[in-house]
Amino acid sequence: MKLNSKGQVTIPASLRHQYGFFEGDEVQVIADGSTLRIVRTAPELGRGDRLIEQMRGRATTKLSTDELMALLRDE
Repeated sequence: MKLNSKGQVTIPASLRHQYGFFEGDEVQVIADGSTLRIVRTAPELGRGDRLIEQMRGRATTKLSTDELMALLRDE
C-alpha cells in the first residue's frame, strides 16, 4: 500500500468487505502507540432522523391502521 501525495491510502476491497466498511462510512484514524487504527464512527443523525427519534413512541390512538387510512383519505 502506498501513501499518495494527499496523504491518502486505499483500504483493499477484501479488508473493506471483511470488516463491513462501505462507501460513505465515516471513519477516524486513531494513534495507538506506534500503530494507527481505522475505526468506524457513529453516523450523525440528520434533521429528519432526529425528528423521527423525538416523535417515536408518542402516538396515542386506538384506531386501527385501516381506520387511520380511511381518515387520512377522507373516506
